[in-house]
Amino acid sequence: MVSTDKTQKSSKYGHLQLSTSGPEECALTGSALLRSPYHNKGSAYPPNEREEFQLYGLLPPNVQTLEEQVTRAYEQYSSRGNALAKNTFMTSMKEQNEVLYYKLIQGHMKEMFSIIYTPTEGDAIQNFSRLFRKPEGCFLNIFDQDRVEENLAQWGDPDDIDYIVVTDGEENHELLNDKLYLGLQRPRVRGKEYDEFVDIFVRSARKLYPRAYIHFEDFGLANARRILDKYRPNIACFNDDVQGTGCVTLAAIMAGLHVSKFKLADLRMVIFGSGTAGTGIADQVRDAMATESGKSKEEVSKQIWCVDKPGLLLKSQGDRLTPAQIAYAHDDKEWQGKDHDDLHSVIKEVKPHVLIGTSTKPKSFTEDVCREMAKHVERPMIFPLSNPTRLHEADPKDINNWTEGKALISTGSPFPPVEYNGRKYEVGIGLGTVLSRSRLLSDKMLVSAVKALAAQSPALKDPDQGLLPDVVNVREISVHIAKAVIRQAIEEGLSTEKEIPDNDDDLEEWIREQMWDARYRPLIRVDKDKASKHGRGEAGVSGVQRESRRSHES
Repeated sequence: MVSTDKTQKSSKYGHLQLSTSGPEECALTGSALLRSPYHNKGSAYPPNEREEFQLYGLLPPNVQTLEEQVTRAYEQYSSRGNALAKNTFMTSMKEQNEVLYYKLIQGHMKEMFSIIYTPTEGDAIQNFSRLFRKPEGCFLNIFDQDRVEENLAQWGDPDDIDYIVVTDGEENHELLNDKLYLGLQRPRVRGKEYDEFVDIFVRSARKLYPRAYIHFEDFGLANARRILDKYRPNIACFNDDVQGTGCVTLAAIMAGLHVSKFKLADLRMVIFGSGTAGTGIADQVRDAMATESGKSKEEVSKQIWCVDKPGLLLKSQGDRLTPAQIAYAHDDKEWQGKDHDDLHSVIKEVKPHVLIGTSTKPKSFTEDVCREMAKHVERPMIFPLSNPTRLHEADPKDINNWTEGKALISTGSPFPPVEYNGRKYEVGIGLGTVLSRSRLLSDKMLVSAVKALAAQSPALKDPDQGLLPDVVNVREISVHIAKAVIRQAIEEGLSTEKEIPDNDDDLEEWIREQMWDARYRPLIRVDKDKASKHGRGEAGVSGVQRESRRSHES
């Protein structure tokens, strides 16, 4: 009998460097093995591994399954009194047992999403210095730039690192006077010294890990776009605020257009909040509109109106506009004698199909604003995307009521389904780049990701369902997106990976084989000199330190 389960691993591609099927090498034994979150199975080590890896006497005698461990872990999680305590529990679990951590999340994705992500993760970051227990990741000091390459080198050899997420954090003046604050207790460095620091990081990362994809995360308004623009022509990199939010929003818009039977080329859009995320969304939508209509980017920019603190962005605002905002500033002549200082007035004049919120201004999508949207468009798209939840421009339930169920809604944080007149309405990139080893992340690769995501929209089958797929389906959706991105990278001649399958089914199998699964793989004991860095538990230890430690151990 032939299995039709596409999620099953196949030995056909078990030889790949990133293969996730078959046994794993391990050189650790005893307590050292139990302290390795990557290899730790806790009470689930079978008898043969307990014998082979000298674990008898270190574990309770009953051998349990991963599913039984998940049951216990969920009970422990549920006993925590508040969201932040649950977040701390999950962080601690990840530091002990990575497989159990991810398996627990996969089984309770909807419930835990707001705990491990926004809004609770934001609170955890703000309280990082007070919740701190164990360092994770690499910490680079702008006043110790000579050590950047050495610090990064601790994480392995060139082929060990596929994906690097880097952030410069947020400046919080209140923390500077907190004695427990773990960061530099001084104002943020800016200007030339800051730029040199970023450049040293990028050059060091590329030198050490030339095949790795760099993901810039949470860089501020003044830096996000210009840093992306500087490095994007030469390396495979991505900024989630500038590109990621824009891509996902565009996918939701494309699905919404299918429901409303409207063309992208004719779209009118208002964005409330014109920072990094807002202008990033504007760019993605503008580029897609230009491609579909055959018009120039400058021409279709006139179909996008950005509203910020001073009101509608106008050319007369000159130096007050950021470089990213300039493309969306309208001529003052268009608005002579018209109100443009508030969102409602702009919507009344523009009559947009789409309203995007990236303002972090709570309740700014008022009843008047939402009703105005529904006056002129049969199925208005209203997306309050600010997060965490307390900063949302409006609650989906209110939007649905104010528009009498007409609005197509997408949010930046998870919300439960909403009801109107007895009907229930759902609110609903890097994998392909890593696997194809693409030299760059091109515009066309981003568009291919958007189209692949939009094609999975539940609203294509039922207009009352979400515009974007449910988060519980994220792994399956990732396969489709990766497949599209890889195909585009090959078409543009950007892929450097050899022997990527041509056949769609084979390509899907090839991708799945290299996607990590939350399951315990059998362990094979090997000598330290023959084991990989993961097998020795030495990821995060530099070459010199490794040799020193191994000499000491022998």
